[in-house]
Amino acid sequence: MYRTIEDFSKDWHVSSKGTLNVFKAITDEKMGQPIVEGHNTLGWLAWHLVGVAGAFGHFAGLQIPAPGPDMEMPNNMADIVEAYEAVIDAYQKEIATLSDEQLTEEVAAFGGSMQRGALFRVLIDHQTHHRGQMTVLLRQAGLAVPPVMGPTAEMS
Repeated sequence: MYRTIEDFSKDWHVSSKGTLNVFKAITDEKMGQPIVEGHNTLGWLAWHLVGVAGAFGHFAGLQIPAPGPDMEMPNNMADIVEAYEAVIDAYQKEIATLSDEQLTEEVAAFGGSMQRGALFRVLIDHQTHHRGQMTVLLRQAGLAVPPVMGPTAEMS
């Protein structure tokens, strides 16, 4: 759980930068690389992270521009990257309007309630989970894996 806006802001900056690097490593031709046949693909995972970041923001009372659940996934990564960059910028601007005290406020989320600072922790964890899946899929797709939290095989 985050207790200061500064701590969340720093984590969001690092986490979203790593996720953006992963998105930029995905080619349009490899967006359809699945985890297993008939399951989530690189493109779907990227678009999911854009949309879910908006949902988390909504729960937290922030104005985050993101697609709704019925909005079709773009057929190119440039559009997904652009949408995610807008999400990154919106979070930085919106969280700057919050106080540390507001992180302990209860907000409605996922059919219940939780503290805003805990919601932000789940946002980061959720993004990290799917980013890990995506780095494996990048390798399976024959694409270079960018450094996210340290060097990758491509850097040797």
